Amino acid sequence: MGAGTRRYMRLLVFFDLPVVTKAERRAYTVFRRFLINDGYDMIQFSVYGRILNGNDAEEKHMKRLIDNLPPDGSVRCLTVTEKQFASMRLLVGLPLFQEKAVKANQLLLF
Repeated sequence: MGAGTRRYMRLLVFFDLPVVTKAERRAYTVFRRFLINDGYDMIQFSVYGRILNGNDAEEKHMKRLIDNLPPDGSVRCLTVTEKQFASMRLLVGLPLFQEKAVKANQLLLF
Protein backbone atom coordinates (compact mmCIF):
# COMPACT_ATOMS: atom_id res chain seq x y z
CA MET A 1 0.00 0.00 0.00
CA GLY A 2 1.58 3.27 -1.08
CA ALA A 3 1.71 6.47 0.93
CA GLY A 4 -0.95 8.03 -1.28
CA THR A 5 -3.47 5.25 -0.65
CA ARG A 6 -3.18 5.09 3.15
CA ARG A 7 -6.39 5.86 4.96
CA TYR A 8 -5.71 7.72 8.17
CA MET A 9 -8.44 7.49 10.75
CA ARG A 10 -9.02 8.47 14.37
CA LEU A 11 -10.17 6.12 17.08
CA LEU A 12 -12.06 8.10 19.72
CA VAL A 13 -12.68 6.61 23.16
CA PHE A 14 -15.35 8.07 25.45
CA PHE A 15 -15.60 6.82 28.99
CA ASP A 16 -17.47 7.46 32.21
CA LEU A 17 -16.03 5.43 35.06
CA PRO A 18 -17.05 5.37 38.72
CA VAL A 19 -14.44 6.74 41.15
CA VAL A 20 -16.18 6.34 44.52
CA THR A 21 -14.18 3.51 46.06
CA LYS A 22 -10.42 3.06 46.13
CA ALA A 23 -10.66 0.07 43.76
CA GLU A 24 -12.73 2.12 41.27
CA ARG A 25 -10.20 4.97 41.37
CA ARG A 26 -7.42 2.49 40.75
CA ALA A 27 -9.29 0.96 37.77
CA TYR A 28 -9.82 4.47 36.36
CA THR A 29 -6.12 5.28 36.75
CA VAL A 30 -4.98 2.01 35.19
CA PHE A 31 -7.32 2.49 32.19
CA ARG A 32 -6.29 6.11 31.69
CA ARG A 33 -2.58 5.21 31.85
CA PHE A 34 -3.17 2.43 29.33
CA LEU A 35 -4.70 4.95 26.91
CA ILE A 36 -1.82 7.40 27.32
CA ASN A 37 0.85 4.69 27.00
CA ASP A 38 -0.89 3.29 23.91
CA GLY A 39 -0.61 6.61 22.08
CA TYR A 40 -3.95 8.25 22.82
CA ASP A 41 -4.14 12.01 23.34
CA MET A 42 -6.69 13.62 25.63
CA ILE A 43 -9.16 15.63 23.55
CA GLN A 44 -11.15 16.67 26.61
CA PHE A 45 -11.96 15.10 29.96
CA SER A 46 -12.85 11.42 29.48
CA VAL A 47 -12.42 11.67 25.69
CA TYR A 48 -9.22 10.31 24.17
CA GLY A 49 -8.22 9.77 20.55
CA ARG A 50 -5.40 8.33 18.49
CA ILE A 51 -4.42 8.29 14.85
CA LEU A 52 -4.68 5.00 12.99
CA ASN A 53 -3.23 3.95 9.66
CA GLY A 54 -5.89 1.78 8.04
CA ASN A 55 -8.31 -0.95 9.06
CA ASP A 56 -5.62 -3.35 10.26
CA ALA A 57 -4.46 -0.82 12.85
CA GLU A 58 -8.08 -0.22 13.85
CA GLU A 59 -8.61 -3.93 14.53
CA LYS A 60 -5.33 -4.19 16.45
CA HIS A 61 -6.05 -1.20 18.69
CA MET A 62 -9.68 -2.19 19.19
CA LYS A 63 -8.51 -5.58 20.49
CA ARG A 64 -5.98 -3.89 22.79
CA LEU A 65 -8.72 -1.58 24.06
CA ILE A 66 -11.09 -4.49 24.74
CA ASP A 67 -8.33 -6.39 26.55
CA ASN A 68 -7.75 -3.42 28.90
CA LEU A 69 -11.33 -2.41 29.73
CA PRO A 70 -12.15 -1.59 33.36
CA PRO A 71 -14.66 -3.85 35.14
CA ASP A 72 -17.33 -1.15 35.67
CA GLY A 73 -18.54 2.03 34.03
CA SER A 74 -19.24 2.96 30.43
CA VAL A 75 -16.66 2.95 27.62
CA ARG A 76 -17.58 3.73 24.02
CA CYS A 77 -15.46 4.12 20.92
CA LEU A 78 -15.97 5.65 17.51
CA THR A 79 -13.77 5.50 14.43
CA VAL A 80 -13.88 8.45 12.05
CA THR A 81 -11.81 9.37 9.02
CA GLU A 82 -9.16 12.05 9.36
CA LYS A 83 -11.25 14.31 7.12
CA GLN A 84 -14.28 13.91 9.40
CA PHE A 85 -12.14 14.56 12.47
CA ALA A 86 -10.64 17.68 10.88
CA SER A 87 -14.14 19.05 10.26
CA MET A 88 -14.91 19.03 14.01
CA ARG A 89 -15.69 22.52 15.27
CA LEU A 90 -14.38 23.92 18.52
CA LEU A 91 -17.23 26.05 19.88
CA VAL A 92 -15.78 27.23 23.21
CA GLY A 93 -12.18 27.22 24.38
CA LEU A 94 -8.83 26.94 22.65
CA PRO A 95 -7.30 24.07 20.67
CA LEU A 96 -4.96 21.79 22.58
CA PHE A 97 -1.25 21.71 21.80
CA GLN A 98 -1.62 18.29 20.13
CA GLU A 99 -4.31 19.64 17.82
CA LYS A 100 -2.06 22.47 16.69
CA ALA A 101 1.10 20.38 16.38
CA VAL A 102 -0.04 17.44 14.23
CA LYS A 103 -2.07 17.63 11.05
CA ALA A 104 -2.89 14.80 8.65
CA ASN A 105 -0.44 15.97 6.00
CA GLN A 106 2.38 15.99 8.59
CA LEU A 107 1.92 12.32 9.51
CA LEU A 108 4.27 11.21 6.74
CA LEU A 109 7.14 12.92 8.54
CA PHE A 110 7.00 10.51 11.47
